Amino acid sequence: MADPAILLTNDDGIDAAGLVRLYEELTALGEVTVVAPSENQSGVGRARSHAVVRQDHPWGYTLSGTPADCVAYGLRGLDTDFDFVVSGCNHGPNAGNYVTGRSGTVGAGIEAAFLGTPAVAVSAYHHEDFFPDPASDYDFGRPARVTVDLCQRAADAGLFTAGTLLNVNVPLDVPDPEMRLTRPLPDYDLHVEHDADPDDIDAVDAIGRDGGLDADTEGTVVRMHEEVWPDVVGFENPFPPTEQHRERYPAGSDRRALVDGEISVSPLTIDRGDAETAALDKVIQQYNGARGSD
Repeated sequence: MADPAILLTNDDGIDAAGLVRLYEELTALGEVTVVAPSENQSGVGRARSHAVVRQDHPWGYTLSGTPADCVAYGLRGLDTDFDFVVSGCNHGPNAGNYVTGRSGTVGAGIEAAFLGTPAVAVSAYHHEDFFPDPASDYDFGRPARVTVDLCQRAADAGLFTAGTLLNVNVPLDVPDPEMRLTRPLPDYDLHVEHDADPDDIDAVDAIGRDGGLDADTEGTVVRMHEEVWPDVVGFENPFPPTEQHRERYPAGSDRRALVDGEISVSPLTIDRGDAETAALDKVIQQYNGARGSD
């Protein structure tokens, strides 16, 4: 594919270090138009807005909405016929079914896939530090270069067809990481705390991302602690390179690739109706056979 038209977005905001470096690298591959959130929109998944505010940017536009808004506007609101969408480079990994399901980075890719445009969602992780925070202290050059290489190879191989979505996690600190075909691992749990102290719960924790808790409201305060990175306290690395973690996360999973410091590439699908259905088909046949017996 020569000089492809590329739509670039992210969920960390237009000024994010990961997006800046990815833009710099992608311009060597094709014509890049940026439509990105004006502010950080991490963790919003595929959330969409009914209306947004657009502002001009030297690289394209910013929107007051979500990553999915940016992709929807870019693909349907601009005159460009984009060849594919790139979302990232996220400051931190998106690995595991639950995390990818609520990721704004991946959510942008899902929106693109539903609109018939192939997409790559790319996230960066540090093999030792895990989260690159603050992002300004890290070099996102390697994930950006890997993304360009992968996009070029995927396009040349004819993989960029309508509905294609690749979720990619790239280590920042591994000199020559191996690339691994992976599947998202469903590794998640939840801890419920009753009679929680309202003073310990900030606005983001409360119902509605911009909500809060009214101290005068009657009822029991319930706090739900998500364990998206199981057995982790705070921001410690949940995937250290130990035998214990290699045994916990099976080979071929995206989280095992992070343990091994590899590039994880997981093809995702927007078709959620292709699971094994033999048992359900039998239930439906039984139901149909019993119709009219009442």
